[in-house]
Formats: sequence, C-alpha cells, structure tokens
Amino acid sequence: MKKLSLLLLLCLASQACQTQPRPRNVIFMIGDGMGPAYTTGYRYYKDNPQTEIVETTVFDRLLVGTASTYPDDDTYVTDSAASATALATGVKSYNGAIGIDAAHQPLDSLLKHAKRQGKDTAIVVTSEINHATPASFVAHNESRRNKDAIADHFIDNKIDGRPMVDLLLGGGQQYFARSDRNLLQEFENFGYQSGNNIQQLQELTQLPAIGLFADTGLPRAIDSDTPQRLSNMTEKALRLLQKSNNKSGFFLMIEGSQIDWCGHANDIACAMHEMDDFARSIEVVEKFIQDNPDTLLVVTADHSTGGLSLAATKDYRWQTDIVSMQKRSLAAFIGLLNEDADLATLWQENFGYPLEPQDLAALQENMNDRRALYDTAVKVSSKYSNTGWTTSGHDAVDVQVFASGKGHELFRGFQDNTMISQRILLLMDGKPL
Repeated sequence: MKKLSLLLLLCLASQACQTQPRPRNVIFMIGDGMGPAYTTGYRYYKDNPQTEIVETTVFDRLLVGTASTYPDDDTYVTDSAASATALATGVKSYNGAIGIDAAHQPLDSLLKHAKRQGKDTAIVVTSEINHATPASFVAHNESRRNKDAIADHFIDNKIDGRPMVDLLLGGGQQYFARSDRNLLQEFENFGYQSGNNIQQLQELTQLPAIGLFADTGLPRAIDSDTPQRLSNMTEKALRLLQKSNNKSGFFLMIEGSQIDWCGHANDIACAMHEMDDFARSIEVVEKFIQDNPDTLLVVTADHSTGGLSLAATKDYRWQTDIVSMQKRSLAAFIGLLNEDADLATLWQENFGYPLEPQDLAALQENMNDRRALYDTAVKVSSKYSNTGWTTSGHDAVDVQVFASGKGHELFRGFQDNTMISQRILLLMDGKPL
C-alpha cells in the first residue's frame, strides 16, 4: 500500500483509531460475486414458511457496512482480479491484474505482511488456489489467465526461504502437477503434508500442508457428494492453525469462490447452495471467535454477478419452494440429456415440477445446440421461480461488509474496497505496507 486514503489518514489521527485493539488472528472471508441480492435471497431461501416472521441469517447478524468495488479505470465494473488485488493490497488496479498496480509494479499483500510478522498463513477456497482471488494474496502477474506462472509464484515467492502460505486447501491439481514442473512435489520437499482427494482432508494433521482436491475447481455444492466442502475445509484449517499454537497468531483467507460461478451461469439454485456452504463457513468462524476473542473476522464480496433480482415480472413473487426443489445445477442437468432422453420426465425428477407444453417444446427445439439449450433452460427455470438476471457477467453495485471480533467496529459504514484492506492492516500493526 503506497498511499493511504484520506479517510484512513483521518482515522489514524483520531483517538478512536489509535486505541483500536490489535487482533492476534485475522480471518478474511470473500464471497465471490456475492452482491446484496444474494444475501437477501439466501434469507428468503432459508426461511421457515411455517413461522410468521422471516428468520435472519448470519449475514444479517454481522452486517456493518458497504463497499464500492470499481477498478482503476473508467468502467466502474470490476473483475475478480482487480477487486481481489484491492482487497489483498489496498491498492486499485486494472481488470485482470494479479497483485500488481496499474503500472505493473508488484504490491505487498496482507498475507505477505502477516507472514513477515511471524504469523501462520492459510488459504481455503472452492476454486483453484491459483484462481484470481487467492492468487492476488500471493502472486504478481499482469494477467489472471497466466495460471501456470501464477501457480509457480505460490512456491517461488518465499519469506525467509520458505513458501508464503503454510496451508492451502482447494482445487487446481492440473496447475500444480504439470509435465514441465511438479509444484506439489516441491511443496512436499519443503515438508508439506499433501492430499489430492477431499476424503483425505482429515489425513492432514499439521502445518505446513497442501490439499488440492480437484483438477480445477471443486464440484459445485449442489452437485457434490460433500456439499459442505468449504465449511469442512474451514473447520480443518482452524483446527490446524490452532494446533500450530503460533504465538503471533495467523492470517486466514477463505473464499466462497463458486457463488460467482453460479451467478455467471444464471443458476439461482446453484447459487443458493453455494451461499449455504459459505454461510456455514462463517458460522464455523463465529464459533471459533467465541472461544478465541482475540480474532478479527471481516467478510465481504469482490463484486456482484449476474444482475440478480428476486422477482422478474410485475407478478410480485419469488418462489423459494421452486428454487429449493432443484436437485442439480443447470449445467449438470444439461449434461444428462441426449437424443433419447425423456426430457419431460427428467425435468420433473430434477426440478420437482412439470413443464408447461410451450416450455417443453422450447427445450426440445434446441436439443442439438448445447449453448442454446442451456440458455433456454436458464429462461425456463428462472420463469418458474420468477428470478431475474440482467447479465451473465458482473455488475457495479456496492457490496456488503460484515465483521465480528476484535476491532470489527472499524468497518462500519461506507468504505471503498481498498479501505477494507487498509483497515485490516491498521488493526494488524498500524503501519502502511
């Protein structure tokens, strides 16, 4: 961080800011693509229809503010790389940038700073661990697309001769066990325990450790045999970090990566399953903070995806019962279909309701064009739940900020996404990177 914002400078000069407690542990959670419509939708999705009131969720309990997300250009709409760079380093950059500023200069991250302080460091995600968000905490590259080079940075960017991250859990095997370089073997040479299947998660017993449980991202929660994979990895990470008993504490970044992927796919049921896993992960951290009050938790999103609206027509309804009945992601459902498929029966079995004749005909008409078939499935499924989507990309709405634990008061109100990182740093040691 080369420049502190004016608001943060004012904070540094104030008595309240100077007396902020310093947390021993910092947990930074990012719901990729999780705009306000997602947290609102999750509340209604989890509501018990047998009660008179709508029950609140962990997001309602921890809400403290909002944040703007615009990148370092005139588009106002950020991608995950630019926003993750802002959240990791406190400096804005251009879309696609990984851990560098607009002049392509490398930026130090909160994770790197924590490691320099002697803290244990950990990253837990459901994407590849070299995907845009986790990468921005470790690597420096002009383009998020350079995934092999970014993976290399996870072992080449060292502190005191060792990799910067003590615990890595997520996906990305194909980038870390390549024909030109076997990074997994290099991690093992540094004494890392390793696992390549989510069932091996419990076999990781101490730091350092790396678990890459899929070639790319982990299976979608709605399609997975272990739908609570992020919350399970979060529990494991906290146990391992606590077992390490590092007197300096730890820095843990957790990403609910695939909320964004379901948003890009315009698949509301897929998104709500990812939201549920992310919410459960936050609740795991909440419980940890109860026993470890010297911990700060900050939760936010990098941007919102899909232009989600909880109603799509003048018919004032949003059908959570329809959303809840869906058993597979739209992508997985399309994968079931072939020329001999009984489309009407398969839809009934996987979505829980029968298709109207015109919707069945629209799907059948596109059976030989997978892209058109998918787009039609989006329109049909969204119609029944009355869910709206304006884009398959990102939008520029502000995102919410949630916080708990030691120093959480500093995140109240409106802030830019760069200020989140700057305030975390302030609570870590009061000095700019």
